[in-house]
Amino acid sequence: MNVVWKVSHRGVLAVLLGMTVLAMTAMAGNVTHDRLVNSENEPGNWINHHGNYEAHRFSGLTQINKSNVADLKVAFTWALGDIQGGGTAPVVFPFSGLEGTPLAEDGFLYITSGWGVVTKLDVRGGRPVLMWRYDPEADKDWAPSVTCCGINNRGVALHGEKVVGIVIDGRVFALNKNDGSLLWETQVADPGIAEVMTGAPLVVKDMVLTGMAGAEFGVRGWIAALDVNSGKEIWRTHTIPGPGEPGHETWKDDYGAWKTGGGSTWVTGSYDPELNIIVWGTANPGPDWDNAYRPGDNLWTDSTIGLDADTGKFLWGFQHTPNDPYDYDSIAENTFVDTNINGQYVRATLHANRNGFAYALDRSSGKYIWGTQFVKKLNWTKGLDENGRPASYDPNTDIQTYEPGTAAGRGSVTEEGERGAVEGISCPAHTGGKNWPPTAYSPHTGLYYIPVIESCNKAFAQVAPKNWDPASREWFLGGAPYFTFEDPASGRITGSVTAIDVSTGAVRGKWETKFPLLGGIMATAGGLVFTGLADGGVVALDADTLQELWRFETGSGINAPPMSYMAGGKQYIAILVGLGGAWPQWFTDSTPELKKAVPSNVLYVFSL
Repeated sequence: MNVVWKVSHRGVLAVLLGMTVLAMTAMAGNVTHDRLVNSENEPGNWINHHGNYEAHRFSGLTQINKSNVADLKVAFTWALGDIQGGGTAPVVFPFSGLEGTPLAEDGFLYITSGWGVVTKLDVRGGRPVLMWRYDPEADKDWAPSVTCCGINNRGVALHGEKVVGIVIDGRVFALNKNDGSLLWETQVADPGIAEVMTGAPLVVKDMVLTGMAGAEFGVRGWIAALDVNSGKEIWRTHTIPGPGEPGHETWKDDYGAWKTGGGSTWVTGSYDPELNIIVWGTANPGPDWDNAYRPGDNLWTDSTIGLDADTGKFLWGFQHTPNDPYDYDSIAENTFVDTNINGQYVRATLHANRNGFAYALDRSSGKYIWGTQFVKKLNWTKGLDENGRPASYDPNTDIQTYEPGTAAGRGSVTEEGERGAVEGISCPAHTGGKNWPPTAYSPHTGLYYIPVIESCNKAFAQVAPKNWDPASREWFLGGAPYFTFEDPASGRITGSVTAIDVSTGAVRGKWETKFPLLGGIMATAGGLVFTGLADGGVVALDADTLQELWRFETGSGINAPPMSYMAGGKQYIAILVGLGGAWPQWFTDSTPELKKAVPSNVLYVFSL
């Protein structure tokens, strides 16, 4: 770990701009632990990545509501620039994308580009004024060569007078909130073994928590906590247990597959201050497709896990897809809801999994409460059993095939990696019934809103090489999936906003979309649900009926979730617009119209 204290040339623009503007402005407030815990008390601000620690993605503002949302119009836009891609063959990302959620505090916005550039805007007057801009200067040629799925950054965190951000190359940094100068910078992930960072950091007490990406390159996942005042590492917990740790016995090979077993943690976790517990999702095992390489259930990949916030000690885990042969990550956010479920009061955590099921677990223990299929087509298992385990899981084998014909297998595949004799067709596809874009929960409706991807894909297996060295920074997949638009077995990918009644787990409704939902959801106390569409629309739905009430066409694909804030007594809806990430690189064969999507990196803000 390397900690550097400095104000570098990267901060010069920030300092100069900040000094010019600060004379005209008041300082923003101190973001304390108490404010973060009780963020619902200040609905005009959005100071947590997911809106609150519980990941509700819910705005308590009501000025924009069902009766007037049809009058919503563009208040202003702000171009971020920084759209260029990077990389050299065979992996080239033509442009970076926008997947971040802006933070808002006391009339100031903090936004990030795909390359991790942080911009602070003064929006108190209803129009944006640039306060400062900080560029961490990621290497635009190097990064794509060790990144699975695009040039992404999902946002920053606030603490005290600091803005905390991450860089795709594995750095975490803290900036002075008022002038944008660099306070500290720490190398946390190791890009030498293809560990990268894309998820917004989570601030808990005086710690910055972060995960990492890289499961497709043979890494071993972890979550780390740093001192927010110095950048010094406090604890690090691996998601895959080593020898002597509970769960290690689920890696039943004799050559150490656990060392390169995946389980990365690239989406922001959630925090319960009363239980003092962190709940986080973990990614797929590695190699992705050759599950014979890693016999056993492969804990704690494809899991929801609970950790003690102070120490990082593992408390509990729930695995969604044991010995996964489908690439069904469980990295998605966990949404905390305290309510009556099936007639009993519970502290639940909700999670919409890539495997096509939404789950409610007891967040103090990880115990299964309910599970619901939220995609229209699911073929890999015949439902879930009474404990939430896939009904088609075979406890008598260490290499799961689930439902016949759905999982790729080695068959007679050779050590040289020729295409296997056993192909699989799985629904949902490896893109998942839901990918990283976040869900929303409304305490007013009691509904859980999921951005859905409706898809199937084929896959083939290859024998993965033993004793994998992640320092090679090469793909460690053991096969590959593929889509063909003309093939009815995979075909077009569509989507929906699907609403689930938390108290019962029943699906209450679907709002169908031509393309997959790639940008996430926000619910509001005004009785609305907002989302962005892959073909450029920003829409507002009735939170009760999912009827479309308003739409604005941005002309560019959307990969980011919306948020809301208040400034000058007026409510605003904000969303970053710019399709990037994995979709334009890997999946447009099944959404051919999106090949024509024009990239952009623009913040859109709407008001009445």
